[in-house]
Amino acid sequence: MLSRRVAWSVALAAVLTMTVSIFDRQTLAVLAPSVTKAMGISESAYGWLTASFSAAYLLATPLGGLWIDRVGARRGLVYSVLAWSMVAALHAVVPGFALLFALRIALGLAEGPSFPGVAQTMLRVLPPADRSRGFGLVFAGSSIGSMIAPPLASLLFRLAGWRVAFLGTACAGLIWLPLWLAATRRPAVAAQLDVVPGPAVASEPRPTFRELATHPIMVRALIAIAAVAPIVGFLLSWGAKVLVQRFQIAQGDVGAYLWVPPVAYDVIAVLFGDLAARWRRAPGAPPRALFAVAALFGVAIALLPHAGTPWEAIAVMSLAIGGAGATYTLVVADMLGRMPPASVSSAGGIIAGAQSLALIVSSPLIGRAVDHFGNYEVVAHTLGAWVVPGALVWWWWRPAERWSARAASST
Repeated sequence: MLSRRVAWSVALAAVLTMTVSIFDRQTLAVLAPSVTKAMGISESAYGWLTASFSAAYLLATPLGGLWIDRVGARRGLVYSVLAWSMVAALHAVVPGFALLFALRIALGLAEGPSFPGVAQTMLRVLPPADRSRGFGLVFAGSSIGSMIAPPLASLLFRLAGWRVAFLGTACAGLIWLPLWLAATRRPAVAAQLDVVPGPAVASEPRPTFRELATHPIMVRALIAIAAVAPIVGFLLSWGAKVLVQRFQIAQGDVGAYLWVPPVAYDVIAVLFGDLAARWRRAPGAPPRALFAVAALFGVAIALLPHAGTPWEAIAVMSLAIGGAGATYTLVVADMLGRMPPASVSSAGGIIAGAQSLALIVSSPLIGRAVDHFGNYEVVAHTLGAWVVPGALVWWWWRPAERWSARAASST
C-alpha cells in the first residue's frame, strides 16, 4: 500500500500526461485560422481534419486500453508520449492538406493509450475515497493543456510563424518524461502499476470487449458522454475561428482569450469531483443532482450567438465547457467505480473512444453547417439542444450498482 503522498505524486504525474496530450493535439486548433488560410482548407475540410484525429483515436483507445492492461501504465505511457511527440513535431514540415490529414491520424493512434493509462494509474494508486477527486484532476489536466496551448502557440506564431509554433509545442513530452520517471521510480510504485494488485483481482475473469461495451453500466455512461462531447470538440477546435470570424480577433491575439475556457473546465471539473466525494447519498447511488447542474451548464452553449463581445463569448464558452468537464468527471468516476478492477483501462479506452466517435460524427457536420450558413449560430443552438435527451437518460436509468457478468451476457 502506497502512502498518500506517494500515491498523489504518481497521480499528479499521470494527470500531466493528459496535459501534454491535449497540448499537442490542440495546437492545430489554435493555429487553424492561419493554417487553413495558408493551405486553402475550407471549413468542411477542416472538419474532416478534426474527424481524422478522432477516428484514429476511436480505434486506438480501446486497443490502447487492452495494451496498457498488459504492459502497465508505467512503461506504456512513456512509449506513447514519445511516439506522439515525434508525430506532433512533424506537423511543422507539412506541405499540404493530404500530409496534414495523415499526421492527424498518426497523432490519434499514438495518443490512444494516454487516457486508458491514466485511468489505470488512478485506480491502482489512489484509495477509493480519493478517486472522484483524482478523475476530476484528470479532466482538469486535459484542460490545462488547452489553457497553455493558446497563449504559447500564439506567442510562437508572432515570433516565428505557425511552423515553428508546431515544433515548439511538440517539445512538451520531453519535459513530462523525467517527471514521470521520477514519480514512478520506487519499486512499490512499479509493482502497483506493472502488475494488477491483489490475488482476488488477479484471479478475476477478464470480461470481453463486447461484454464491457454492451453492459448497462457502460451504455448509460456512453450516452451521457455523447451528449456533451460535441460541445468540447466544437469549442476546442473552432473556438479560435469563432473569435476571428465573429469579432475579427487577430490570429496572434486569440491566445489572450482562449486560455479562459480551459481554466473554467479545470475549476468546475475539480469542484464537481470534490463535491461528489463529499456528497452524502445512498451507497452506490450516483450524484444525480450534481449531474443535472453540470448538464444545465452544458446547455448554455446555445447562448453563444447572443454574445455581443469577445469576453461575453468566452464567458459562455467557459460555462458550457465547464459543464461538459463536470459531466465527464461524474460519469466516468461513477462508471469505473462499478467496473471490474482488472478491466479499468479497457473501460477507460471505450469511454475515450466514445468521445472520439462523437467528434467523428459532429466535426464534419459542424464544418458543413458553417460553410452553408456562414456563421456558428445554428451549430451552437443544436449543440445546446443535443445535451438534453442524453442527460435525461443518464438521470433516469438505474443500472446495477456493480458489474454483473449475467447482466452483460443478457444484453
